[in-house]
Amino acid sequence: MEAPGPMKPKPAGPRRSAPSAITIREARRADARLVLGFIRALASYERLLGEVEATEARIRRTLFPAGRRAPVARVLIGEVGGRPAGFALYFFNYSTFLGRPGIYLEDIFVEPKYRRLGLGRALLLRVGAIARRRGCGRLEWSVLDWNRPAIDFYRSLGARALDEWTVFRIAGAALRRLPRS
Repeated sequence: MEAPGPMKPKPAGPRRSAPSAITIREARRADARLVLGFIRALASYERLLGEVEATEARIRRTLFPAGRRAPVARVLIGEVGGRPAGFALYFFNYSTFLGRPGIYLEDIFVEPKYRRLGLGRALLLRVGAIARRRGCGRLEWSVLDWNRPAIDFYRSLGARALDEWTVFRIAGAALRRLPRS
C-alpha cells in the first residue's frame, strides 16, 4: 500500500471548530497496544467489552508476525492532526460466485472526539481503494442493527443491507466440541 498523504477533512460538526489534517497509514508492530485499545473502545461502544479476549501479545503475533509469516488481517490507522484517532481492520476472502477475491471489513472505529471530521469515510474509502486495486469483487462488513448512525453512514456511501442473509457463528465451547476430521 502506498504511503498516504494528508486528506482534506469534511467540515467539522458542532463538536469541532477547526479541522486538522487526516492521514491514513498501515499499522506497524509497534502499534499492537494502540490497535488493542481501539478494539476495546469499539467493544465498549457496541456493549460487548466482556467478549474481548484479545491481548497485546496475540495482536502482535497474528497481525504483525515475526519473520516472513503473513498477517491474518491488515490494519489501517487513521490520524487526525498526527494523533491516532481510529482504525480499520480487514482481511481478504473469496467469492465463489464472482470467482474473485473480496475484502471483509471486520472493524472500523473512530474515537468519539474525532467523529464528524471525515476520518471514518477516509478509512472506508481507503479499504475500498485497496479492494479495487486488488481486483476484488466486493467489500462487505456487518453492523449491529441498533447502530443507526453507522447504518445511515454506510447507506450514504452506496452500501446496501443484505436482509436476506443471516450470519451464523460457531465459537468458544461450541467450536471446541466440533468433531475432529
